[in-house]
Amino acid sequence: MPELPEVEVVRLGIADHVVGRTITTVTVHDVRSLRRHLAGPADFVHRLEGQTVVGVARRGKYLWMQLEDRMDGRGGGDAVLCHLGMSGQFLVSEADAPPPRHLRIALTLDDGRELRFADQRIFGGMSFSEDGAQLPPEIAHIARDPLDPLFDPAEFVVRIRRRQTGVKRAILDQTLISGVGNIYADESLWRTPLHYARNTRHLRTREIESLLGHIGEVMLEALAQGGTSFDALYVNVNGNSGYFDRSLQAYGQEGRPCQRCGTPIRRDAFMNRSSFWCPVCQPRPRNGKF
Repeated sequence: MPELPEVEVVRLGIADHVVGRTITTVTVHDVRSLRRHLAGPADFVHRLEGQTVVGVARRGKYLWMQLEDRMDGRGGGDAVLCHLGMSGQFLVSEADAPPPRHLRIALTLDDGRELRFADQRIFGGMSFSEDGAQLPPEIAHIARDPLDPLFDPAEFVVRIRRRQTGVKRAILDQTLISGVGNIYADESLWRTPLHYARNTRHLRTREIESLLGHIGEVMLEALAQGGTSFDALYVNVNGNSGYFDRSLQAYGQEGRPCQRCGTPIRRDAFMNRSSFWCPVCQPRPRNGKF
C-alpha cells in the first residue's frame, strides 16, 4: 500500500497539473471506486462538474482536492477526498490518449487534459466531502504525520508511552501517527534500532525520540527519490516509478547481510504482513521489555 511519501509525490503532481483548472466533465467507469460516496455516482458527478480545484492537501495516506467556494470564489469550501488503497493511481493525460488499464474515474479539465484514477484492486476510491476543504470530517480521526509542521513530538512521546503494545503496532496506528506503513516502519525500527515487538510501555524517552527522528528521515529520503515502487502499481501522475526500494536496508532484505553488522536479515509474519529485522542489532525482547 502506498505510504506517506508515495501519497505526497502524488499530491505534488496533482497540485502541479490540476490546481487552477476547472472540472468540466466527470466520467465514472466503475461505481465501486465511489463506494464511500454514499449518495451515488450521479450525485458525485453533479457536485464536481463546474468546480475549480484551488489546492491539494494531505493528511497521512489521504489526500484531497480543495474546491473553489461557489459563493465567494475562494477556497475553504468543499473537497474531493481520495485514497489510493493498495493500487490506486492518479494519472494526468491528454483526453484523447489511450485509457490506462483499470480506469475507474476520469475528470476532464478545462485545458483538454484528464485526471484519471486507475485502481487494479479497487481498495481505493474517491468521495465528495462537503465543507471538507480544510480537513474532511471523514478523516478527522487521523493523526497528524511527522512531516506536518503542526505535528507535536512531545505529545507523541506521551501518547505512545500510554499504550501497552508492540512498538510497530503503535506506529502503524493512524490515530497515533499517520502515514507510516509496513515498509517505513521496518526501515525506521532498523535505523533506531528497535525490535518491532518492544513494548511501548518500556521504551525510554530517548528511544522514542530517536525512532520519531528516523521516521521523519526515512520519509524525507523516500520522498526525494519519488517513493518506493516494487511493481507498476505505484507511479506518480506522469506514470513514473519511485526508486527508494534501492535504498531499503531492512524491508524485503530477508537473508541479505545487515548493512550495520553483517548478520542475515530475518522475516517474521506480522499482522498478515511481514516484519524484517536484524537479530543482532534489534534483539527480540524478553518478557516484553528488552
